[in-house]
Amino acid sequence: MEDTSAPPTRVDERLLAARAAAGDAGAARALYDAHVERIFRLAYRLTGEEDAARDVTQDTFIRAFQRLDQFRGEASLSTWLHRIAFSVAANALKAGRRRSAREEPLDEAVVLIAHQRRAEPDLTQRLAEAIDALPEGCRAVFVMHDVEGYTHEEIGAALGIQSGTSKAQLFRARAKLRAELAEFRGEWAS
Repeated sequence: MEDTSAPPTRVDERLLAARAAAGDAGAARALYDAHVERIFRLAYRLTGEEDAARDVTQDTFIRAFQRLDQFRGEASLSTWLHRIAFSVAANALKAGRRRSAREEPLDEAVVLIAHQRRAEPDLTQRLAEAIDALPEGCRAVFVMHDVEGYTHEEIGAALGIQSGTSKAQLFRARAKLRAELAEFRGEWAS
């Protein structure tokens, strides 16, 4: 009996992908188990909602298993899956799933902005809101690099961009976050 507890290597992934594409349910399960947690974390960071992240994760694996015969093994399977996950998440966000729950009438938004500063602001909540407000490309790169620990080369491969573009978007994301959270500078230093 095979030990499937350790994550598969790149060679194993190609073999598992080929077996799963040929209908081997055990190989498909091994690939799913090896990648589902990281795909979910990425989906959650991109959507900001647990239910949306579950939907994105499910859709990612459905699409991946439907297209396993197209996986050529030029990049790692995880890079290929992350590219699919990013695409699914981007489509979900464009469809308005995430923003619809947060929309406020303009009159209420002005009142919210006027009372935005509180005596003891919740930095964690403001950081999450600031990340959610980043432009799509900047948010994806920021989450993948600074939160999930991907290299710029891995991000470039997953998102179909150059590593230099990834670096530029990360720079923009960090600058926007610094500006958005500037009022907290010094307050929360230990």
